[in-house]
Amino acid sequence: MAPDRGISSSSSPDYLSISSSDPHLSEGTPSTIEVRRHSDVRKYIANHAGEGQNFTLRGIAVGLGVGLIICFSNMYFGLQTGWVSSMAMPSSLIGFAFFKTLSKHLDLPFTPVENVLVQTVAGSMGTMPLGCGFVGVMPALNYMLKKDEQGPIFLSLGKLILWALGLCFFGVVFAVPLRRQVIIREKLKFPSGTATALMIGVLHGKETIKDPVETGASRDRALAEQVDQESENEDADEEEVDKGRQSSWKSKVRLLVISFAISGTYTLATYFFPILRNLPIFGFKLANTWLWTLNPSLAYVGQGIIMGPATTTHMLIGAIVGWGILSPLAKAREWAPGPVDDWESGSKGWIVWISLAIMLADSVISLGYIASEPLIKYGPTFIQETRRKLQKGDWQGLIPFGNGKSEMRYTPVRGQDHAFTPLEETGPCTQHLSLSDEEAKDLPEPDAPPEHLVNNMTVWIGLALSIVFCIATIRIVFGELVPIYATVIAVFMALILSIMGVRALGETDLNPVSGISKLAQLFFAIIIPQSNKNSVLINLIAGAVSEAGALQAGDLMQDLKTGHLLGAAPNAQFWGQMIGSAVGAVVSALIYQLYTSVYDVPGDLFQVPTGYVWIFTARLVTGKGLPPMAWQWAFGAAIIFTVTTIVRIVGSEKKWHPYIPGGIAVAVGMYNVPSFTLARAIGGFINYYWKSYRKREETPIVVLASGLILGEGVVSIVNLALASAGIPHL
Repeated sequence: MAPDRGISSSSSPDYLSISSSDPHLSEGTPSTIEVRRHSDVRKYIANHAGEGQNFTLRGIAVGLGVGLIICFSNMYFGLQTGWVSSMAMPSSLIGFAFFKTLSKHLDLPFTPVENVLVQTVAGSMGTMPLGCGFVGVMPALNYMLKKDEQGPIFLSLGKLILWALGLCFFGVVFAVPLRRQVIIREKLKFPSGTATALMIGVLHGKETIKDPVETGASRDRALAEQVDQESENEDADEEEVDKGRQSSWKSKVRLLVISFAISGTYTLATYFFPILRNLPIFGFKLANTWLWTLNPSLAYVGQGIIMGPATTTHMLIGAIVGWGILSPLAKAREWAPGPVDDWESGSKGWIVWISLAIMLADSVISLGYIASEPLIKYGPTFIQETRRKLQKGDWQGLIPFGNGKSEMRYTPVRGQDHAFTPLEETGPCTQHLSLSDEEAKDLPEPDAPPEHLVNNMTVWIGLALSIVFCIATIRIVFGELVPIYATVIAVFMALILSIMGVRALGETDLNPVSGISKLAQLFFAIIIPQSNKNSVLINLIAGAVSEAGALQAGDLMQDLKTGHLLGAAPNAQFWGQMIGSAVGAVVSALIYQLYTSVYDVPGDLFQVPTGYVWIFTARLVTGKGLPPMAWQWAFGAAIIFTVTTIVRIVGSEKKWHPYIPGGIAVAVGMYNVPSFTLARAIGGFINYYWKSYRKREETPIVVLASGLILGEGVVSIVNLALASAGIPHL
């Protein structure tokens, strides 16, 4: 089913909204202010429900072009450190700049909803190196799986593509019914999606739906300021406004291009002068013996800017503890007697076990809290609602999937008695006037019109087909090595864990895919006996399936939040994500094959630490391969970070929260060599200086960071060509 392209906005009826002069709302109580906000949102969505260009071929094409750049970048950085990014904000900026440059030659203008489509397609395509396991699981199967573990396993290009396609769909389809709960009812923030919507709104000079983050008098002031602003805008000279807007987007594009060029130039220089990747800033002894060097990669500085000061500081703590304390200790006590940089006998491999224990402890506590919180908060209400529907015999109402039919609709004006535009859970604003403050606060967000939603049949059929396709492809690729029952359990476990991932992403802006995959590995260590000679392989595949589902569901939900704030059609975004994921899966397989055929993997450039994390986790939870004293230190670290994670959860709204180390960040600082962590820490300090010390807005440094990341990622393709041609280093 192809998504609706929309109809002319001129054909949409006008709808009744609450006037600020309404006598029922003049008092300005929290409940009336909330009702007024809902009325404004209903009016906004009604005005944009018929906006065209929600789904266009040109939008898909540009999204795929931008996604190709991001895909190359993410494969490059993923094989180095395991880090990938959807690059939603730079995608929307690049798409806007492209169409703005060609504006004189376009039959239809480039709209905000079309920009949403561009960044949705680009992001879904760009994250496939992680989603399809090419930065972790596949290197583990290829290069780290031992003979007694049924390895190593190398797949042909055809099977690589089939594997990738099998993983890239079911998470996308499953995310659709979750949208109504987390975006419309619970109104979770999804900070990156909200920031992207604001940026698109600024670029196009268009308003967005305001989130209900203000209360009481502050909302009164906000509404008053909005009225004053609208009055001023009516008197402003439109030409001057357009000039200011054009200057704004041009300055952002200029910053993106300059940072891209500088980072790209540095990356090209590192090919001819490899020493630039490992500067011995602490002396040659620490560099050669203990691996304390600095990789002054501008891309990793950019990653640190995006991660922020808290995360990068926690990573730096992990690097200091892991490489400054535990590594020398393990070497001195002969727990890891081999060379420090040896994954098998050196301290580099020994401290990975400690980082794994920290990740598992953090994941179990964090995801356990995320899973239990909605049960505690909404469980009693859900039970009461279910009981009420059973008493009424409303069996269809028990199924949460799809659109449903709302009994409440907009009230048309001008005598158009039958020109209804049903927006779910909304209705004539007068029906909410008697609500209490708490009831008004809990009002769900108005939803898009039904013709712009993904219908029930598409969800059910798509989910069934994508699950069957995933199970079939894994069977074809791995044969009897992975039993069908294990794959079935992995897929359904992935669906359950993806709910936790979506909620975590909506609340914290972090999708804990690494923790989710580790929980899946831990679960499969319980159900698959250690006597099974394929236990490690099955463990890896199960974790990969869970990670794929959580990543895709989270990516789409972040984009759906962006689209909701801008009035974009969810079905257009859904099909855009499906197209981007499919193309990204094929392209990722090709890029992985290209990189692994030209470079040594693992090697100096691509150490694939996440591959070792995957294989070591599989061995840890299946009781295999632990070096001396590793389990004692791992157990102690797990206890410590169980406590710190609980403290972080309890103090999530406190000022001291950023000062409590996060388990995942500390673990990443441990298993990555210090050269990457130091560069990210520099970026985190730049972010702190810009936002906290200078008190400046975040958008410019995010654009700067994106240019630095994309510059190295794209020019790495040039370095790849030079290496394949045998051009020597200087």
